[in-house]
Amino acid sequence: MEGILPLKKPAGMTSHDCVAKVRKILMTKKVGHTGTLDPAVTGVLPLCIGRATKVAQYMTDFSKTYEAVITLGYTTSTEDATGEKIEEKSITHKVDSKEFASVLEAFKGEIEQVPPMYSAVKVNGKRLYEYAFEGKVIERPSRVVTIHELEQIGDIVYKDDTVDIPVRIECSKGTYIRTLAVDIGASLGYPAHMSSLIRTASGPFKLEECLTFDEITQMIEEETLRLFPLEYALSSIPSLTVDEEMEARLQNGAVLPEVEAMTEDRLVMYSLDGTAIAIYQKHPEKPGLMKPEKVFSR
Repeated sequence: MEGILPLKKPAGMTSHDCVAKVRKILMTKKVGHTGTLDPAVTGVLPLCIGRATKVAQYMTDFSKTYEAVITLGYTTSTEDATGEKIEEKSITHKVDSKEFASVLEAFKGEIEQVPPMYSAVKVNGKRLYEYAFEGKVIERPSRVVTIHELEQIGDIVYKDDTVDIPVRIECSKGTYIRTLAVDIGASLGYPAHMSSLIRTASGPFKLEECLTFDEITQMIEEETLRLFPLEYALSSIPSLTVDEEMEARLQNGAVLPEVEAMTEDRLVMYSLDGTAIAIYQKHPEKPGLMKPEKVFSR
């Protein structure tokens, strides 16, 4: 069995837990995920099965779409609902919808983020969460991410001393929605955190296409489980279809003259029947040539 399995990740499991469970269900060791989701986060988690594990690294570059709730009134040590309160401020007046829309607009495009301490980013060879578990707060380098879309998607809900605002975010890889929630709150003058998060899309994979563990198990028993072909994960990369003679050369890893279709750093080579043969890249040492980055055996 090979292909891409879009899993509907449940709350309470790490991405690694999900991989382990699918390995047992499918009875195969060759399973890999395409980007970590925190245990409390639910939604789209594409898994690569069999030969498709070769394309997992390219799928991490997908843009992601989320639905989140930003809670104004207090922030936490983890920037989400799992952490301890570290700053509180009562909501003294209603949030103006126009002001909120203006704040969201200001966060669209390229922005700088400082990764949260409770994250897997490495600093000096050590994960930030490892420092956090030791009670340390260290300086973190900022990173540039892109917010493609950011909008309010529901009513503002007022509770005792807090306010919940649901938003939809489409963003580049590496974006921390927790940090975005905190920064949006700061722009409004309130401590804030991300109180819930669902990933609704990862590249071409949508939430409505995802399967639960129970559905996967049932479809295995009924022999109706169908995976997305690995080519589905490469659809955003420029491509070129070649004839059988060229296919043989690609399978042998030939270095070739650069072609017009190489408009970016990578180019996917397809056979006449639509099967991905190889991914080529610009040769790092020989201008005008391209070399194989990955070859897919039939």
